[in-house]
Amino acid sequence: MFTSPIQLSEVRYNAAEQQFEAAVRVHDNGIERTYACAIPAPISTSFEDAAQGLTKQALRRHAKRGGMFSHIASPALRLHAGKRSFDPARWLEGLMQHPNSSAA
Repeated sequence: MFTSPIQLSEVRYNAAEQQFEAAVRVHDNGIERTYACAIPAPISTSFEDAAQGLTKQALRRHAKRGGMFSHIASPALRLHAGKRSFDPARWLEGLMQHPNSSAA
C-alpha cells in the first residue's frame, strides 16, 4: 500500500478539453516527482472527486515509473561537490589585484 504524501497544485478545469488538470507531486523516500495529470470529467464534478481521480492517476503512473515527470532530488544530492559558490566581492578583489588592472 502506498502511503507517501501527495500534493495537488494548479488544479484547473480545461473547458476546451472538458477535463480537470493538475500538477500532482508524489513524495517517495526523499525524492519528489511531479506528474502532469488530466482526467476527463464534466465541469459539475466535485473538487473532491476530481482530486481523487488526479491522485489515482499520479499514483498509477508513479508505481509503473512510466510517463513524463519532473524530478527533484533530495537536498543532499543537490550540492555541488567540491565547487565553491560564486562570491562577487572576492572576484572583484582578485580582479583589482591583477597587474594590468586599472579603475574604470
